Amino acid sequence: MSLYTSRGSITITCHKRIAPYLEQEVKALGFTIDEAFVTGVRLTGTINDCIVLNLNLRCASQVLYSIRKFEANNADDVYKALRNFAWETILPDPGYFSITSNVMNDTINNSMFANLRVKDAIVDRIREKRGTRPSTGSDLTGAVIHLFWKNDQAEVFIDTTGDSLARHGYRKIPGQAPMLEALAAATIMATCWDHKSPFVNPMCGSGTVAIEAALIATNTRPGLFRLNYAFMHLAGYDDTYYLEQMEELDKKIIDVPGLKIIATDYSELAIANSRKNALAAGVLKLIDFKVCDFEETEVPESSTGIMFMNPEYGERLGEESKLREVYSRIGDFMKKKCGGYYGYIFTGNMELAKTIGLKARRRVEFYTSTIDCRMMEYELYDGSRRTMRHKEAE
Repeated sequence: MSLYTSRGSITITCHKRIAPYLEQEVKALGFTIDEAFVTGVRLTGTINDCIVLNLNLRCASQVLYSIRKFEANNADDVYKALRNFAWETILPDPGYFSITSNVMNDTINNSMFANLRVKDAIVDRIREKRGTRPSTGSDLTGAVIHLFWKNDQAEVFIDTTGDSLARHGYRKIPGQAPMLEALAAATIMATCWDHKSPFVNPMCGSGTVAIEAALIATNTRPGLFRLNYAFMHLAGYDDTYYLEQMEELDKKIIDVPGLKIIATDYSELAIANSRKNALAAGVLKLIDFKVCDFEETEVPESSTGIMFMNPEYGERLGEESKLREVYSRIGDFMKKKCGGYYGYIFTGNMELAKTIGLKARRRVEFYTSTIDCRMMEYELYDGSRRTMRHKEAE
């Protein structure tokens, strides 16, 4: 049976607190979730299914196809279990592969040692069967084998992804403290945006949120920005199915007449970099970029709309005392200029958030790097909407 069409367990990983949005994506692609957990989901499928997932998912990190489970008390047990596995049916000749791992075993104080034993087992097996030694290294540019080992239970996967899917591939100039593309996509998915009404993004930095908004609105998938995946370096790989799926990605792109995405920043360099990133993503024409203070941002009149800001929060860039005034001004900006919109503030500093002076309708938990963050949702009424609601109440 072909490696690409044999059904098995697939684990899709993601960053903490993004899993609910990853689950939405996977279901939207027509897959059934077997299990959801804090940092990912599991389902059943083939490596061809893994190709589809790699090309389409915005919130994922890795797509892992399980090939063996076993008990292992120490690194020698790992070697013995994998030494007799038929690696010659998975890795091409000649070939290059890398090992990654997630190890939680008391006998291991350095995961690199576990990686070494996995590598040794594979190399020894292939040398015995082929008489040649495959190339190995740390660069994830070829085939990738992943070890998950917790206590005495181990599982080995074909990592069909390689470099993380969380970086979508278009961002050439990240800027200071950039939001990870997968996180940006998840935060947008967590809003009530309808993908048609205005999306206003002051303090846009390197433009990641605005760009992801444009990509989501036009149904432009991340697979269009990447040319190399680990699944391309498995034995028997034929690019026919991959190319068919790439054609499907092109067909999925839609036009959104009148789409209005506005991104501003006080830094000329930030806007220049944002334009370059938007150009690389193919959405430059869809975003109105402007150099200005956030309070001067144009907010189109609309019955609905989204205002999204990711201000500094004193952990890496700004001093907290200096930012209190900024957060207070953000509250004034939303009250004065964003009536009729939903406002979203993404921050890792809830003390600063209090100075916004508005009551959040909803708080959504996220992480950025190791910082515990919240995205706060504000429903910003204008006069006409208040009047309408009073009439409805009567």
